[in-house]
Amino acid sequence: MIDNYYADILGMKKGGYTAKPYPLVDKEGKPKPKPKPPKREPFRGSEGEYRKMKRGGDVMPSRNKKNFRPTEKGAGMTQAGVAAYRRANPGSKLKTAVTGKVKPGSKDAKRRKSFCARSAGQMKKFPKAAKDPNSRLRQARRRWKC
Repeated sequence: MIDNYYADILGMKKGGYTAKPYPLVDKEGKPKPKPKPPKREPFRGSEGEYRKMKRGGDVMPSRNKKNFRPTEKGAGMTQAGVAAYRRANPGSKLKTAVTGKVKPGSKDAKRRKSFCARSAGQMKKFPKAAKDPNSRLRQARRRWKC
């Protein structure tokens, strides 16, 4: 009885709700092929230096020694990598890590404090990485002087 009540309210028939199948024939009764998804263009950039990200939008420089620092040296992008990224993405405000001495209350000091606070949250979220002194997280925090 309850099932019939809900079926009447929802406008469902005895078999339950089903989505309409894709129409296999057109108005003239001829078989209709299923539409194909649009073809994706392969990743291209200026002389292969840049690569579009899958999520769309940003263009990243290629992962090499020039653009990215190895994990042992604190991970992250190098100055050359940041410059390449900013050339590929005009209007970007990407900057390198704050590694030198800074005046308290300066913009760089605030950036460092913000990074250290965010990465401290990562330390809580990933205790395995927090325990390992050679993890990317710990290396980056060491580079930023957290």
